[in-house]
Amino acid sequence: MQSDIQQAVELEAHREIVSRRVIDAPCEKVFRAIHDPQRLARWWGPKGFRNSFEVFEFRPGGSWKFVMHGPDGTDYPNHSVFRAIDAPSRVVLEHLTAPHFIMDISLEDRGGKTEFGFRMLFDSAAIRDQVASYAIPANEQNFDRLEAELASMH
Repeated sequence: MQSDIQQAVELEAHREIVSRRVIDAPCEKVFRAIHDPQRLARWWGPKGFRNSFEVFEFRPGGSWKFVMHGPDGTDYPNHSVFRAIDAPSRVVLEHLTAPHFIMDISLEDRGGKTEFGFRMLFDSAAIRDQVASYAIPANEQNFDRLEAELASMH
């Protein structure tokens, strides 16, 4: 017989997308690329996208409003709220614009490198399944862009 906790974990697994990569940079440097809005604007999002930040209040309860500009000219307004920040290991945000999800960004030291991860928890498995086809490759492109940004940092 499964415990209530085991059942809850299994149900959550159907609602989540997890993407991870080991990045050749220390956690502190990777964290700087997150909390600096100019740097974040350069790497956030899939390949070919650019960002215009309207509000960036990097603190628990702070708002993050921006527009992602797609390569085809389509604009994607985004609004999130930072729920937790534990420098340099974790940032949790709630993406309020549809589709709604909680994103837990983790940074774990791996001997001077960083295991960098996104865990996106959606309201339902159906919503997760709707976005997985583009979110999973977009996360990988996001990681590629982060690595390029880190390479440009001194």
